[in-house]
Amino acid sequence: MQIDIIETTGLGDRSYLVSAGGAGVVIDPQRDIDRVLALAEKRAVHIALVLETHLHNDYLTGGLELAATVGADYAVPAGDTVAYERVPAADGDLLEAGPMRLRVLHTPGHTHHHVSYVLADADGDVRAVFTGGSMLYGSTGRTDLVGPEHTDELTHAQYHSVRRLAQELPPGTPVFPTHGFGSFCSATPTSGDSSTVGDQVSVNPALTQDEQAFVDQLIAGLTAIPAWYSHMGPGNAAGPAPVDLSTPRLVDPEELAGRLAAGEWVIDLRSRTAFAAGHLPGALNFELAIANFVTYVGWLVPWGAPLTLIGESEEQVADARRELVRIGIDRLAGAAVGSPEQLTAGLELNSHPVSDFAGLAVAMATDPSLVVIDARRADERSGGGVRGSLHIPIHELADRIDEVPAGDPWVYCGSGYRASIAASLLARTGRRPVLVNGGYGDPDSGAAAAGLHDDSATR
Repeated sequence: MQIDIIETTGLGDRSYLVSAGGAGVVIDPQRDIDRVLALAEKRAVHIALVLETHLHNDYLTGGLELAATVGADYAVPAGDTVAYERVPAADGDLLEAGPMRLRVLHTPGHTHHHVSYVLADADGDVRAVFTGGSMLYGSTGRTDLVGPEHTDELTHAQYHSVRRLAQELPPGTPVFPTHGFGSFCSATPTSGDSSTVGDQVSVNPALTQDEQAFVDQLIAGLTAIPAWYSHMGPGNAAGPAPVDLSTPRLVDPEELAGRLAAGEWVIDLRSRTAFAAGHLPGALNFELAIANFVTYVGWLVPWGAPLTLIGESEEQVADARRELVRIGIDRLAGAAVGSPEQLTAGLELNSHPVSDFAGLAVAMATDPSLVVIDARRADERSGGGVRGSLHIPIHELADRIDEVPAGDPWVYCGSGYRASIAASLLARTGRRPVLVNGGYGDPDSGAAAAGLHDDSATR
């Protein structure tokens, strides 16, 4: 019996292919199912079962299309109302594929109807448990994604679900969660790349704290919910359309210039330093090479707004398209391929300076009135910030940009990624920002090393 992990680093999630005796079982597949099909072909298995632990809130599933493509049974938690035929997975059910047996455990918390799947062999020996958004590595799935009115109830349920897993499964059972590798579906940061039920007994908050302490701590630590999440649950209940990974229509420089002039969302996929050195006026920088790309495009771009990509190659555009379809951004307005110099259509390129925290310290000493923007989330800001900085989280900046004082602000975040997005949004208003390219908390090059850290910075 072999368990293959299919990583989706851009969303911080994992899917799984379990193979034995020529049969395959897939758990929580992402929408780009070609990765799963290629792996099944490599393992020489026929996919007989496709399983969902829950209706996902952070991505559109590929489960429905995958099951239809290979003729597999498609199991979805029995309590969820969906618009398609499925096998309802209810507590205690036993699903079979070749020599594999999968027992369904109702483990509510992340959602009301969430289930986990306990994998056993033909002899009944437990081999693994697939926990979705229930038991994660040193954490649990967040409990506020189906509405704030359900958060308290679901947090209590999450506590009992994780404890049920620990009580009913052998300590040596390997745990395979869907979330917890950077996903915003995790209630708190996770730790480690693998674990067992026994390991979790000593590190998981649901197993080391009493119930009310767990509930209070989890709810107090919940962070902002990415904007696109509100569309994923309904999309998964309705059944996502078959995925389309075809190349978007290519846009010539003149049409691209018109879209920029109209203020449409035109995203430059290059690195933040390349973008700062020269970019088309009005373009926005969402660096594709970093795992955060799809998170912040989905969070910042208004749902359904026309979106045009600028890539250095068709391959780069194709990679971005793959990331975007995972959260249902299917209808791209087009793409332009080439360097900014090749796409200018007579426009003069814009640029803005790049510095670091040491450079910011010098600039602040020279000009005490310097405007500094902190683009991090509120939970990050709670640990302090650059003294005197104005806190506007990146996902709020487009609506609060009038709060930024006149002038050319310096912008920072936890790595430079969000700061570059913020800088491009500010540049679109006519300012010439300075990108602080570095991590606020980096011990050697961050704000503390530059003497800028202020524990009381909460503005």
